[in-house]
Amino acid sequence: MAVNNIPKEKFEFAAAGEKIFDKKPETKPIGYFKDAWLRFRKNKASVVAAVIIILIILYAIFVPVFIGRDATMMDNIYKQKGPRLTLFYDLGVNGGVSKSVNESMIVENLAIGLGAENYDGSKNALNEGRDSYYQPVLKIKGERTSAGRSIYDVKIDAYLEVGFREIDISQQEYAKITDWEQKTGLHVLYPLIDNNEYWIDISDANLWYKTNRQGKPIKVSDSGKETVIPYSEDMVLEDNYLRDSEGNLVYYRYTGGGDAETAQYQVRILYYNYYRYLYGTEPNYIFGTDSQGYDMALRLANGIKLSLLVSVFVSLINLVLGTIYGAIEGYYGGAVDLVMERVSDILSGVPFIVVATLFQIHLATKVGAIPSLLFAFVTTGWIGTAQRVRTQFYRFKNQEYVMAAKTLGARDRRLIWKHIFPNSLGTIITSSVLVIPSTILSESILSFLGIVNLGGSKMTSLGTLLSDASDLWQGAPHLMFFPAAVISLLMICFNLFGNGLRDAFNPSLRGVED
Repeated sequence: MAVNNIPKEKFEFAAAGEKIFDKKPETKPIGYFKDAWLRFRKNKASVVAAVIIILIILYAIFVPVFIGRDATMMDNIYKQKGPRLTLFYDLGVNGGVSKSVNESMIVENLAIGLGAENYDGSKNALNEGRDSYYQPVLKIKGERTSAGRSIYDVKIDAYLEVGFREIDISQQEYAKITDWEQKTGLHVLYPLIDNNEYWIDISDANLWYKTNRQGKPIKVSDSGKETVIPYSEDMVLEDNYLRDSEGNLVYYRYTGGGDAETAQYQVRILYYNYYRYLYGTEPNYIFGTDSQGYDMALRLANGIKLSLLVSVFVSLINLVLGTIYGAIEGYYGGAVDLVMERVSDILSGVPFIVVATLFQIHLATKVGAIPSLLFAFVTTGWIGTAQRVRTQFYRFKNQEYVMAAKTLGARDRRLIWKHIFPNSLGTIITSSVLVIPSTILSESILSFLGIVNLGGSKMTSLGTLLSDASDLWQGAPHLMFFPAAVISLLMICFNLFGNGLRDAFNPSLRGVED
């Protein structure tokens, strides 16, 4: 058996009668909330969940400030478009969508870029617009044959794909646009298209070149003979611009009015630059646009704020009502508990969706959609909290420390709130926190079913955003992805956060700090 030899320098002489003992560890009491924080931060999942919730809240607060765009600004032309940022355009945030188009359509899309450069009728070769800033065709992925026709797989900037539009403006507005063009060097007004037999679709202002009845680009000889121009990268289009008797391009058409302020003009505009003229910036949408043309990032921020505010108010009201109701039930018991339980049983038997529907039909017209929704949630929402509080009071009211306090003359109010309630706090807080995601989910269901509509130019909710995207998500998946992702994160994180709070506020786990 090995023997450990202790060095002599480890020993010290002690005087006779001297007391030798190990130093007593120092301890100090810590507060209730500090102790709860120490326990909460040990739960890594709850801490991560809390951080995510905070980040979502910060997004809702600060993103509208950083974007700097009015949340009520709506552009119906750019509705249902994907994310686009000119700063990260080359990295793929370019509003690009993949399409399969035939020969006529690829010419029309490529001709948008050429048409943007051909504001004076001097450029007609397709390759002259290939590198244009306004060229919507980002990439031609490949060519294949289908049913004897050439099909091209392309990626197109959905914002630039809008191309040209014909609109009616006042003479005064026309003058403002021309002044803006001179100051910026950008072109908004473009030549009108001649409404003749070569304009196959008068509603399509992008067909600025001559086409036959099948929509194929053609070249017309002096004798009037039409020749189809086959697609190639260097093909030359023949413009179909409207010209006056002297051969000059016509940029506006008088449509009515009698003076400079009332005269109306029909003009053809490059919508991308017209947007810049109207709003002073390019169409940058970090999350794209929604079904109506609002900025999706701003709508999402407003939806988070409204959904969280409604949920937090519902949680606080249910916490107060449920705690008071359940405390009285659990503490007094007997006939009081019996009567109060029957009342809560009757209320809990009423389907929530029926209550919400009736409130929206009869109450929303008087007090508004949001107060009506709050009433619907609160009518029966406090019952779950009351049941939990009642159970906790039955569990703790006969404990020795409660009986001792009662023997010493403590009043019922002190026994309830000082001795019993703190032991129930963990369960109560957990249930209250879990009300928040359940309220968001319930509101989403009501909005999806069309029972509640919180949409508007100044407000919306996450559920309303999902409802708006329900019929459009296949063509514009971002409309559903972003609100669904936020709802999922809130549901998961609030559940994890609530579990962490339950352990943190459990008095039986209190300890001391080392």
